[in-house]
Order: sequence, then C-alpha cells, then structure tokens
Amino acid sequence: MLAIRLAKISCVAAIAFYVALVALGNISDYWTNFAFVTEVLDMDAVPAASRIRWRAVTSPVLHHAGYILIIVTEIVTAALCALGATVMARRLRAKAQLFQQAKSMAVAGLTLGFLLFEGGFVAIGGEWFGMWQARDLDAVPSAFRIVMTMLGVLIFVSLKDEDPA
Repeated sequence: MLAIRLAKISCVAAIAFYVALVALGNISDYWTNFAFVTEVLDMDAVPAASRIRWRAVTSPVLHHAGYILIIVTEIVTAALCALGATVMARRLRAKAQLFQQAKSMAVAGLTLGFLLFEGGFVAIGGEWFGMWQARDLDAVPSAFRIVMTMLGVLIFVSLKDEDPA
C-alpha cells in the first residue's frame, strides 16, 4: 500500500517539477518564447489560402496578456502540484480517507495543468489559431503528450487507496 502511495506522490511531484521548469523557461527566456506566442496569435505561419486567418490577434498588448496568463497558470499549476505532493507525503501512513482528502490540491493542480495544455494549446492554439497548419509552429503534438501525461497521473492519483497495513 505504501508503495502505491509513494508512486502517486512521486508522479505528482514530477509533474510539479516539470511545469515549474516550463514556467522558469518562459520567464527566463521571455522574449524567445513570447515570439512564439506572437507568431501563433498573428497566424503569420498559417498558409495564406487558409480561410481561418481572420481569427488572428495582432495586438502586442493581447500577446503579452496571453503569454503572462500562460506563465501564471503554469506557476499556479506547479505550486498546487508541489503542495499537493507535500500534503500527500505528510499523510503517507494515514488512513485511506485522510490520504484521499490530501489529494485535493494535487487534483486541482493536475486539472489546471490539463486545462492549460488541452484548452490553451491544443484547442485555442491548435484549432482556433491554426497552429497545426503552421509546420514550424505546431506545438500540438508536444502539448498532447503533456495532456496525456497529466491525465494519466490525474487518473492514477484519483484512484481510491486502502488503509496501510
């Protein structure tokens, strides 16, 4: 039983670490990553013949607002997952019901991360802004990989635990 709980804690901590690194990269290399966001929102790399180019957002203010929202969401996701892993670790040997309750921050963080990558990158970036049509800018496969990892961890963590022996 403890091994399963440790696995759940470790998976949540790994997600927290990954998303924290992503946020750190976005902060420390703001202008490089901002340029990517700008290109996606401007839809410059979407073929000229595409009928969705009217969706482009060309305001630098909105580009910064969107990018800052992404970074803030990453920071909150990482923090919730880290706090969730910590609370779960503190209740490692607790009764099943208490350990289950300790998962709430981890579940919130994993859900927020899922929504960022699925809703933000796959749906909005990929579909609305046609990122999939821009070969050099298509981050949908990477986002999907992250979505599936977070979803897998979310499902695993959500599974009911038994009382420790």
